[in-house]
Amino acid sequence: MKVPAGLTALSILAGADAADTVLGTFMFHRHGDRTPKALAPTNLTALGYEQVYTSGQYYRSRYLSGASKIRGINEDTVKLSQLAVTAPVDNVLQNSAMGFLQGLYPPVQTLQTLANGESVSAPMDGYQLIPVNTIETGAGSEDAGWLQDASSCANAKTSSNSFFESNEYKDLQSGTKELYESVVPAVNGVIGADQVSFKNGYIVYDILNVASIHNASTPSSPSNTTLTTLRTLADAHEWGLAYNASDPIRAVSGMQLAGEILSSLRSTISSKGSKPALSIQFGAYATFMSFFGLADLPAVNKDFTGVVGYASSMVFELFTSADPSSGFPATEDLKVRFLFHNGTASNSSEPTSYPLFGGQSTELSWTDFETGLNKFAITSTQQWCEKCGNATGSCAAYAQKTGSTQSMAGKGGISPAIGGVIGAFVTLAVVLGTAAGVMLVGGFTLVSKKKMAAKGAIGENVEAKA
Repeated sequence: MKVPAGLTALSILAGADAADTVLGTFMFHRHGDRTPKALAPTNLTALGYEQVYTSGQYYRSRYLSGASKIRGINEDTVKLSQLAVTAPVDNVLQNSAMGFLQGLYPPVQTLQTLANGESVSAPMDGYQLIPVNTIETGAGSEDAGWLQDASSCANAKTSSNSFFESNEYKDLQSGTKELYESVVPAVNGVIGADQVSFKNGYIVYDILNVASIHNASTPSSPSNTTLTTLRTLADAHEWGLAYNASDPIRAVSGMQLAGEILSSLRSTISSKGSKPALSIQFGAYATFMSFFGLADLPAVNKDFTGVVGYASSMVFELFTSADPSSGFPATEDLKVRFLFHNGTASNSSEPTSYPLFGGQSTELSWTDFETGLNKFAITSTQQWCEKCGNATGSCAAYAQKTGSTQSMAGKGGISPAIGGVIGAFVTLAVVLGTAAGVMLVGGFTLVSKKKMAAKGAIGENVEAKA
């Protein structure tokens, strides 16, 4: 993704917000530089570690010690109740989260004196131990060649697959054949020559991009112009898989993220800014793209349809312009600001604020922000199951209820399953006669053990699926 240009009228410099009081934030962050997906398992590189660490240092200067410091947050020694950090079960993403936290809360010298007079120094100069909670969303995404490989949402997979049947895809597949054939030698056997095509547009670009960063000389390496063209094609490929305005379920990861943003900021509000003050989630570029589409950010700049760079971050700041000395503000005094930075944020390259939902203002009232996200946010397990069309696992209970209701409505009040049971009883009546009558009069009831087990076992929090 290129850095959006020509938006200075919409930009908000970090220092310009000094009059506002930040009450809490939700941050979504991409991992740092890594090894190529085609050579799984992927690993965070030293460069990637440096990128996320630098980003952590920047957000420390912004939210822990600077003019935009979050109200009441601990500056030097972490208070774990104020912080919520999550990442999928993925080596690159989890390690990126830990590297970021080292920059956010660096070591603090601690010396403890025991009852017997012995002095104990904390290991690693007081390295602060901050847990990174794991979530299912995007598990193994950095080892997955295709962005929906890490999803268990059936309808999202079907929707993404339909991109390969579109005219846009077919035109690009046929029109770029010679270009991809020309870079086969540069791929150098990492993937087969028959796989080097627009169908694997992102994987091809990823292999060559990683090589351009880490290999001083690569045989038959493409020119910068060719690499840029491949990057543009990779952007088109991944956008086609991540978002489609006429089929929103394709952007299920963005829908889930929206639900998590709402949940986190609502918790900040209900706890009056303490739990959590700062939420940080690490995830893959596909979630950025899906959310960008749902929030209508391409209307601001078309660059929002591209793959974001390593260590990119977007932040949702909950703030107020009211006098903070009078306590936590009323709902009508709460506002939200969206900021994004493509690549590693630093004091020399800060995030920029952009308007959401096709609007003009970079500041939204909490009510308008909540209403905007609620238009596409997934906020419960049942909602996820229904949108994804899943009927197994934790979705089984909801599928039974929905399927039973729909079937009865479509058959004049009798579902095929119930009709089968009635037929079985009729047959039984013919064969057993009086015995069947006894069963019917006795009022025997058939109960699903799965349904009984599911009762009370499914919570209303979103289960991470994509």
